[in-house]
Amino acid sequence: MSDYTFYVGHLRFIANRTGRVNEEVSRMMDILEDIANQIETKSAFKLKAQDLRLGSRALAGVAGFLQKQILPEVVAAQNEAGEKQVRWVIDTSMAFTSKILMHAEITSDKDDLELDLPKAP
Repeated sequence: MSDYTFYVGHLRFIANRTGRVNEEVSRMMDILEDIANQIETKSAFKLKAQDLRLGSRALAGVAGFLQKQILPEVVAAQNEAGEKQVRWVIDTSMAFTSKILMHAEITSDKDDLELDLPKAP
């Protein structure tokens, strides 16, 4: 079990609650589930080359949802520990989005990418 159960929980929450309105969204939610599964056992995850762009969009979506919907509630409840975790998830997901997109551009979507998670809050 990793120290990232809170991150796994957020990823799975989004993946399970998002309507799979089309094939692209469905694939993004599958990628989030795959990332969560990998993080459960180690503090890193790997994206296949063909999943880079959808994976980056999925992680950006996680950050956006948490920023707009969850963070204001956590702040209003004065839950300092929860706020710290939510902010970490937002910041980490956006940092990964940037790294993934840069890698996709540099490699022309041809190379897998492994990303290490930063220290948990």
